[in-house]
Amino acid sequence: MRTTLTLDPDVARMLEEEAHRQQKTFKEVVNAALRRGLSSQPSRRGKPYRVVPHDARLRPGLDRAGFNRLVDELEDEAVARKHGRRRS
Repeated sequence: MRTTLTLDPDVARMLEEEAHRQQKTFKEVVNAALRRGLSSQPSRRGKPYRVVPHDARLRPGLDRAGFNRLVDELEDEAVARKHGRRRS
């Protein structure tokens, strides 16, 4: 069946990239995407990944402010390197 479909620019770009990646025609990629999206069967991806959080605490004697200072120093060095300057 032949039909005209207007795609949003970002969707068209994603479909074109997928067609290139899979070395398939644009039509094949569009049909496969629509079939997957409209299918009543669950996706083949399996179960979603779940993160199980745990209670994390610093050991006694570790200084949170020290970690913040270290991060600040590392960021300063990265910016200085990016701009070709050295820290004194």
